Amino acid sequence: MEIPKRSYNCGELSVQNVGESVHLYGWVYHRRHHGGLFFLDLRDRYGLIQVVFRPENAKLFSEAENLSGEDVIYIKGVVVQRPVDAFNKDLPTGEVEVLAEKLDVLNKSKVPPFQIEDEVKATEEHRLEWRYLDLRRPIMQKGIIQRHKAAQATREYLNKNDFLEIETPILMKSTPEGARDYLVPSRKHKGKFYALPQSPQTYKQLLMISGYDRYYQLARCFRDEDLRADRQPEFTQIDIEMSFVNPEDVMEMAEGLLSHIIFKTRGISLKTPFLKLKYSDALTRYGSDKPDLRIPLEIQDFSDVAKNSGFKIFASCIQNGGVVRGLKIPGGAQLSRSELDQLAKDIECFNAKGLVNFKISGAEISSPILKFLSEGEIAKLREIYKPGDGDIIFMVADSETVVANSLGFLLTHLAERFNLYSKETFTPLWITDMPLLEHSETEDRLMATHHPFTAPVEKDIPLLLENPMAVKAKAYDLVLNGFEIAGGSIRNHKVDVQRKVFEAIKISESEAEEKFGFLLNALQFGAPPHGGIAFGFDRLVMLIAGETSIRNIIPFPKTTTALSLMDGSPTTVKPEQLEELGIKLIKEKGK
Repeated sequence: MEIPKRSYNCGELSVQNVGESVHLYGWVYHRRHHGGLFFLDLRDRYGLIQVVFRPENAKLFSEAENLSGEDVIYIKGVVVQRPVDAFNKDLPTGEVEVLAEKLDVLNKSKVPPFQIEDEVKATEEHRLEWRYLDLRRPIMQKGIIQRHKAAQATREYLNKNDFLEIETPILMKSTPEGARDYLVPSRKHKGKFYALPQSPQTYKQLLMISGYDRYYQLARCFRDEDLRADRQPEFTQIDIEMSFVNPEDVMEMAEGLLSHIIFKTRGISLKTPFLKLKYSDALTRYGSDKPDLRIPLEIQDFSDVAKNSGFKIFASCIQNGGVVRGLKIPGGAQLSRSELDQLAKDIECFNAKGLVNFKISGAEISSPILKFLSEGEIAKLREIYKPGDGDIIFMVADSETVVANSLGFLLTHLAERFNLYSKETFTPLWITDMPLLEHSETEDRLMATHHPFTAPVEKDIPLLLENPMAVKAKAYDLVLNGFEIAGGSIRNHKVDVQRKVFEAIKISESEAEEKFGFLLNALQFGAPPHGGIAFGFDRLVMLIAGETSIRNIIPFPKTTTALSLMDGSPTTVKPEQLEELGIKLIKEKGK
């Protein structure tokens, strides 16, 4: 069949095209009879156009009536203006329609397993199983198009600023970087494995040593870790590295990049420079190291008042090294008893032992513990929290960590519950002054907060072995609307400092040589001072597109158990394939 050249996309016709003969292609969307005429909406990724069939052409009219949703068709027709009272102001093409002269069915469609609509009722698992149909939905196409625009804006900005786009290997050496590696067996070298990169970290440092002082890559990364709404086993980073820079240089460049991406995709201008917040202050004031500054709420400390309180739980908490802090929720006094009980239960997962509340009604304060507080303590409560009629104040008394986690949860949860902020704005900020190392409960040892190549602040280097938890990192995280969208640091460019960091996290000299010998050697050949940052590209696009899950802006994602429901991967393979790789499967015990 000869296919005439498409003259317009479905979403671009307007009154300027009235009278033109056009050739259109797309999928059948909505169909309806009205006033003796038959109408259908023709859809492609650019939009919709209404096509009208008149009964005078009986054959064509009958052919149109026999169409099914999602049939792929060709339409030849003339663009005409709709009657004024039939304008559709919600549609870019809503002032015109196409009077059909010819219809060809290019391919019939089976009945789809769910409606190809934005407001689809199918479960996410069902949509993932039929992902190629799910991707036809306009809202899904919007996210994929935003992803494309963000990628193009990234390249545009970095190319303009003298960065080189350089690819790094996908098959690499397995190195400890925080998550489990995905391993790839070697057929040529039986018993040996490649790893898929968790990030291009060591390679981009090697590129700095090679003299390519401004590198970037939209890098594919792989991590075998527990998943959630903003994680996938394979994901994309905007990976960036620069030589002869300090943290401010990298942050300034990253601000320019993010501002450019947001403007190109959403038309919104961000104010620079971005706010900077110390790691410890973020936890104290917002209960999170990735606070959402769209929310106009802040945690306030009550410890100085509580240390001498008649409420013994408060006083003993302070005496044992804990803190008492609280959070005011405007309008929160309307919460029911059952809702308050549920909130207290919710924070038990953070090991909080209780949740105290103070409800404000006019000039009165009510609370289960009010009788234990003096008039002076109540006056201080009013002074610190400045509550208004209908507000509620929540307080938690416990360790710094438990209080931060509990109140941080309440802050975000209740801000959503009471609709306390606009979701149409972007509020970026930097988190700085982070610890270089943290204690891992699961492994019972010190680990790098970011990764083991992050440089310590120079004055803290002597503390690496004698007081490692006091060492601050030359690191910085970029947070947007409550999500960490980028993280970076200045790197260790001197081999003796890198060896000290390895020693502090109990990586022996022999293990360091085995895992990172190539990098340690490279650092001894004139490695320049360097640093960089990596943006979580999927997470950033999720925020730009107004989504809540990165699965909605990745064309073919996995489930939270790393399954692809569409193609059934991972799957078993033939025994001869395993034999060729020198691999033998062992049955799990009890299975």
